Amino acid sequence: MTAYPAWTPASRPGIIPLHPLSFGTILGRSFTALRQNPRVLLGFALVVQTVAYLVVLVAIGGVAFATFARLDTVRPGSEEFETILVGSIAITAIASLVLGLAAGALGVLVQAIVVTEVTHAAVAEKLRLGQLWQRVKPVAWRLIGYTALILVVIVGALAIVALVIVSLALVAVPVAVILGILIVLGMIPLAWWLTIKLLLVPAVILMEQATIGRAIGRSWRLTKGRFWPALGVIFLISLVFGAVGQVISIPFTFLSSGLTTIISPTGDPAPAVIIGTIVTLLLAQVLTLLIQAVAVVVTSTATALIYIDARMRREGLDLDLMAYVEQRDAGATGLGDPYRAHIGREIAPRAAAPMPGAAPYPPAAGYPGAGYTAPGATYAPPAGYAPAAAPAPPTSEAPAAPTPDPAPESPAAPAPTQWAAPGTSGSEAPRE
Repeated sequence: MTAYPAWTPASRPGIIPLHPLSFGTILGRSFTALRQNPRVLLGFALVVQTVAYLVVLVAIGGVAFATFARLDTVRPGSEEFETILVGSIAITAIASLVLGLAAGALGVLVQAIVVTEVTHAAVAEKLRLGQLWQRVKPVAWRLIGYTALILVVIVGALAIVALVIVSLALVAVPVAVILGILIVLGMIPLAWWLTIKLLLVPAVILMEQATIGRAIGRSWRLTKGRFWPALGVIFLISLVFGAVGQVISIPFTFLSSGLTTIISPTGDPAPAVIIGTIVTLLLAQVLTLLIQAVAVVVTSTATALIYIDARMRREGLDLDLMAYVEQRDAGATGLGDPYRAHIGREIAPRAAAPMPGAAPYPPAAGYPGAGYTAPGATYAPPAGYAPAAAPAPPTSEAPAAPTPDPAPESPAAPAPTQWAAPGTSGSEAPRE
């Protein structure tokens, strides 16, 4: 008897097709991924950033009020007044730096949550916030340490540049000005280049549990050959949200000016200050926070998609993801993390699939699913296969005519019967 395979439903589609992605796919899905899990992707990011912003604002204001309030107890212009003023400025600046770093650490964790969510959404998995945090928690301090390291390097580099320019300005001011302009112009492309080359470090730390040094090396290799597409995606996202921020700030400026003119036509500064503070600071800051939250989510989503695409092209990650999805939807349990299956595997470079949903790529050599061709895929013979030899082409000489088979011999015709009429002799010949 023939055993027929059991029917299994089609695999659930994720937010991206499981093949190397095009530039438009990465850019478009970076925005549309918000619909996959808006409670986590947008709600969590917005709440965390709003709370962090308010806490930092209130804390810095409290520290500034407590330190500068001491100036009212001393006589202005005295030596003690100057000492308290300098100390108040220093304490407020230090508090601002520390609280800013704390808010930055929360921002890094928000980005980590978003990257983890997107990588699971790629295989049609929707996790709760607690499950996402359990995956981020083991490497949370590593992510914060990497961010602190980048901040220290940036501050150190800027301090060295400032020291060189100031030292040069003591000798020749025009030369120091020209050098400062050249350094600023040169730092713009350098900053973008380093941003893209190190773009995938957080994703590598999250998905591969890598150390900071190894993650930097992995990001450097994965972005090789994909620098310009990654730069284009990140630059366009930054440009879009920068333009949106400018467009939103313009109406508030006109609204503040109009209300000031209506309420205080005589130019009294008190109403103008109140209206300007309420309108331009409070309402504008609320919208700015919303835009920043969405920008963080979209940028983090783009980073995750660039990471997935780079590994698909260099390491065949799409093969591991497809195998994982098929086995999971078939009912298999205890499956490992597909993002850690073949880290560092090298395959031949591939381009994006020409048709959405198709997977025209043969499995990599040594992959367990070698020989399998997905529906709609272009079949490729397995390694070691050699087609049969083609027949030799005909020559110019005419082929010899085949020898015809001899015709079968027909049986001999019977001899004619000699008939004679009764009464005649048999020797007479018959009449014609």
